[in-house]
Amino acid sequence: QAHIVESGGDSVQAGGSLRLSCEVSRHILTDTCMAWFRQPPEKERAGVVTVDADGTTTYADSVRGRFTISKDYATKILYLDMHSLQPEDTGMYYCATDWRGKCRGSESRYYERWGQGTRVTVSS
Repeated sequence: QAHIVESGGDSVQAGGSLRLSCEVSRHILTDTCMAWFRQPPEKERAGVVTVDADGTTTYADSVRGRFTISKDYATKILYLDMHSLQPEDTGMYYCATDWRGKCRGSESRYYERWGQGTRVTVSS
């Protein structure tokens, strides 16, 4: 059973920053494609960023230059650093994994294991 637990969500003002964490089993961090998704209120879940097992990243246009994904192998945590947050960044943020080492894309159907999510609220 995969261990995937997100944390770090909070309420912030526009322009602020947050760091989200996704605690996982080590082999997930080293061997699989991982991704962060977000689901705004009353909207579909959408991919924010993916990272292959080898560290190759792909960002959604809406977050490129503001968000950074990183892996900490010592603590087995996948991070999402978010800066210059805007109200449109509001939503539930989920960490997910595709057992393949190379990500197939940012559609949620590719990902087999999901965390419970952590909520981010950005007020103007």
